[in-house]
Amino acid sequence: MRRELFNRIVEHVVSVNSYFVQKPDACGVLGLNLHQKVTTAVRMLAYGCAADAIDEYLRIGETTILEATHRFYKTIVHVYGAEYLREPTAGDIELLLKQNRDRGFPGMLGSLQYMHWKWDKCLSAKSGAYTTYKGSESIVLEAVMSYDLLFWHAFFGMLISNNNINVMNRSNVFRSLINGKAPPMNFVVNRHSYDMGYYLGDGICQKIGTIVMSIKYADS
Repeated sequence: MRRELFNRIVEHVVSVNSYFVQKPDACGVLGLNLHQKVTTAVRMLAYGCAADAIDEYLRIGETTILEATHRFYKTIVHVYGAEYLREPTAGDIELLLKQNRDRGFPGMLGSLQYMHWKWDKCLSAKSGAYTTYKGSESIVLEAVMSYDLLFWHAFFGMLISNNNINVMNRSNVFRSLINGKAPPMNFVVNRHSYDMGYYLGDGICQKIGTIVMSIKYADS
């Protein structure tokens, strides 16, 4: 994580939750500073390590680490949930369609991708279900992103034994289309009119009407 991003998160978290503000105890001795509390929470969430594995490095007790982590992610949801941790609104979709239309992709909602996220701290009891053919534990991540790499959809946590079709069937990315609640749109490509948006995918995606495969070798 870049220092600028970390400092911005610290600033926002402290402005909302006074728990992370450094305070003196009953004897007048200053307690843990905000960087210690935020750093331990970020390390817990990023690496999935145990609380007692970082207590000596950051000089924080195990119970305090767990409390700081719990308060941190609650604060993150409160601060950033309205902007990032949600489904796109009608205004967001209109902006996405305009951006993609200006780049030559009318009707495209975003790029759909499936990837394997390596799980270093996988539990031994779950190792078999999450082990790939290469021998490492991974979790399937389905993501939809815009041209500027803004992830506005993420479906995370499926077993590695599931293929992309099974992941798509359980994901909610196509729920609005299936329920008939997709935003109305009209565009023309090659003199054909369309009234449903689509996602740009690759060859491993399921061949359905809402996914357009990329062209590997375009005709010159």
